[in-house]
Amino acid sequence: MLQSAAMKWGVTCISIIALLAGCGAPPEPPADPRALSWPEIEAQARGSAVNLIMWMGDPFINQYIRDYVATQLKERYDIRLEVQSGQGNQIVTLLMTEQEAGKTASAFDMMWINGETFYQLRQLNALFGPFTDTLPNSQYIDFENPFIGVDFQQPTEGYESPWGNVQLAIIYDSARTPDPPRNREALAAWVRANPGRFTFDTQFTGMTFLKSLMIDLAGGPGALDGPFDEARYQRGSTLLWEYLNGLKPFLWRRGESFPNGVAQLHQMFANGEVDFTMSNNDGEVDNKVIQGLFPDTARAFVLDGGTIQNSHYMGVPKRAPNKAAAMVAINFMISLEAQLHKMDPAVWGDGTVLDMDKVPLEWRAKFRNLPTRRHAPPRETIQDKALMELAPEYMIRLYEDFRKHVIEG
Repeated sequence: MLQSAAMKWGVTCISIIALLAGCGAPPEPPADPRALSWPEIEAQARGSAVNLIMWMGDPFINQYIRDYVATQLKERYDIRLEVQSGQGNQIVTLLMTEQEAGKTASAFDMMWINGETFYQLRQLNALFGPFTDTLPNSQYIDFENPFIGVDFQQPTEGYESPWGNVQLAIIYDSARTPDPPRNREALAAWVRANPGRFTFDTQFTGMTFLKSLMIDLAGGPGALDGPFDEARYQRGSTLLWEYLNGLKPFLWRRGESFPNGVAQLHQMFANGEVDFTMSNNDGEVDNKVIQGLFPDTARAFVLDGGTIQNSHYMGVPKRAPNKAAAMVAINFMISLEAQLHKMDPAVWGDGTVLDMDKVPLEWRAKFRNLPTRRHAPPRETIQDKALMELAPEYMIRLYEDFRKHVIEG
């Protein structure tokens, strides 16, 4: 399903690079839409196509974008949404290639980003902004919430729009593991007692899990907050490598290989190959049960030492050819209606970035009346275990050093 969706909606990175090389280069971008009124921005956007590049590794998310967002944009604004598959370093590389090639117009108009990608794109001066104050629906966003208005210790400053808010959760089958380990020490004991039954992926979700462990090992909430500090990183990561290498012989495949992504880990859990999976979305377990991938006995929890909570965002390239259409699309995606629909566990189960104190009363009732989570913990019960994201350099270093100190070590 994912492959067919990607084929239908996206283009390969090879195709994008070919486009950058000069095959059908996009037209010169129009004037900066921020100089226009919102009705003028909508008028400029009407009848155009907007190209979104995003991670396409989850069928529910793909369906939300394809069947809801794209449909609504076409019906309401006559905007055609086209989706390409790409994330993280791919986005950074593509925009860097455009800059080096001297392209005046990017191959895409908006992108799903956060964290180290946002940091790297700011370093490249590759983002359009600030633009969020121009979006009418930004009035409802909870920018004062540090888990929303700050991205990996970086103020967003209007260069990306919050889109969803989530927290890392561990997923297990209560029929197979009725009493899961709920802290770092208990997890280590469980892994040793059940060799081959636990692992994590080497991409964003797995690295977020490792960051949560590192914060706990370094002293708990706040221990690594602030700008990147080499000495603190060395102390915290040394403890993390010691912890992981002590477990390595007891991990799946004795820690000699790891799943390439969370989708693979989910499938391994569903097949009974391992007893745990994990998700950056604390509510994802519900839609995976509804989807039929996970059993009805699947549950999720947050480690007692805390797990990272973060937000994900929509950004616009500085050279985007259709900035007005991108802004209209993003404004719809942060609307009360779109945020409500996205939060339904049967649709996606993604956490909202809206401030309920700013939302009109009739809409607050709609959010309160969403279907209750059946398998995930209520958000209010895990908020006190939410850890702030670390500065982006920590994530970048963990990717490199995990391979050096654990996989190859």
